[in-house]
Amino acid sequence: MKKNSHASCTSFLAGKKATLDGSTMIGRNEDNYVVLAPQRFAVHPHLERDHEETYHSHLNGFTIDLPKVRFRYTSTPDAVDAYDTYEGSGINENNVAMSATESIYANARVLGYDPLNTETGIAEESMNTVVLPYITSARDGVLRLGKIVETHGAAESNGMLFADKDEVWYMEIATGHLWAAQRIPDDCYAVVANQMALQEIDPDDQENFLVAPGLVDFVEKYHLNTGFGTLNFRNIFGTQTEFDHHYNTPRVWYSQKFLTPDVEQSPISNDLPFLRKANRKLGPEDVQFVLSSHYQETPYDPLGNGSKEDRTRFRAVSLNRTQNSHIMQIRPNVPDEIAGIHWVAFGTNVFTPSVPFYTSISKVPESYAVTPEKLTMDSAYWLHRIIAVIAEPHFRMFEKSVNDFKNKVHSLCLANLAKTDAQIEAGEALNSQQLLEAANAQNAAIANEKTLELLQQLTTDSLALSKLSFTMDENL
Repeated sequence: MKKNSHASCTSFLAGKKATLDGSTMIGRNEDNYVVLAPQRFAVHPHLERDHEETYHSHLNGFTIDLPKVRFRYTSTPDAVDAYDTYEGSGINENNVAMSATESIYANARVLGYDPLNTETGIAEESMNTVVLPYITSARDGVLRLGKIVETHGAAESNGMLFADKDEVWYMEIATGHLWAAQRIPDDCYAVVANQMALQEIDPDDQENFLVAPGLVDFVEKYHLNTGFGTLNFRNIFGTQTEFDHHYNTPRVWYSQKFLTPDVEQSPISNDLPFLRKANRKLGPEDVQFVLSSHYQETPYDPLGNGSKEDRTRFRAVSLNRTQNSHIMQIRPNVPDEIAGIHWVAFGTNVFTPSVPFYTSISKVPESYAVTPEKLTMDSAYWLHRIIAVIAEPHFRMFEKSVNDFKNKVHSLCLANLAKTDAQIEAGEALNSQQLLEAANAQNAAIANEKTLELLQQLTTDSLALSKLSFTMDENL
């Protein structure tokens, strides 16, 4: 069914008391099966239709009638599609954020009793498009998507992230019609890596858990509960295989090692907790580190100095197949029009900057909005992908230059946000939307200009590393 699957992702969620400024944050690396699947950054306007419109999936037979009112929302769709498919991530005009999806896998036993509906069920390419523009809270997002799964079925097992200024929710679709969701405690974070993550769920605690209406009866009917009374969603519906131990669990292990370093765990453990408390308050920089990580300072770093066996043992968080890495930050104690910040990093985020954009806008910077199918230096996607091509073969030599570049872009963009925030809060803007769009354009320009400077430096330095060089004396 999937002509262009985005299956291999890593997700992050943090509650408002876990962060430096009380923001809620969700983020994800959108990885693909192929190295190149160009994407772009977009915004869709508020729309009020005269009648309900029917949405038709372009990958299978899924259809749904959409509400007449569509809220404005940002997105990161595939760039070369004729349609807005795999919109992936975004923030709507109600400052509700959504990221979909984290591909996960249910076990054969539960799928035998409730198989996936690949013909007409909802798949990841449609989820943001039919959910995000029509919700007013994170909880509302879970309930809307849950109702769609119950009514139309699901084509895949997936994990979805939702956030508003108060709550963060993580939702898992396990089988054709069954799902569960948990509210992330305000002082906790979670990392998910292509494996069912929810653990103990309590269907009676609707403040913190939401589940498909038939889930408990399904577990009882087919004698699926592997525990003793409680419902461990991961153990009942998920997998614990050798594949998980090399592809999935190590990413969660390393992320928790970075954020909660005092806890000793194994990278191949089946019991890594879904929820953790960090040893410090977290900022976007911490999320960016997690999503761009590759087991730094361990033997398992593919770019490190460990043995070949260790360097290829585990799948890293950041890949050359990462098409974009995004963080959606909903900030407190600021006017609603500047609360939502959509951070976007195109390409392999080991090498590329994460750029913040305001979301109360009607257009996005052209270099981010337009991504041609072929390479061009006018496109942020292509421009930032070139960095890895030059830097990765000589990673240790260029690592500091790349990190300095990313830090410089980050600092300049933060300064621009702070200046713009102050103007909005002081009521100095005659047209706030134009001011926010100008700030976004400036942040895009900062990233692109600094990238060109870095590429000039890397290209010049690379010339001296050529093997097509032979020196006998100063004249030869």
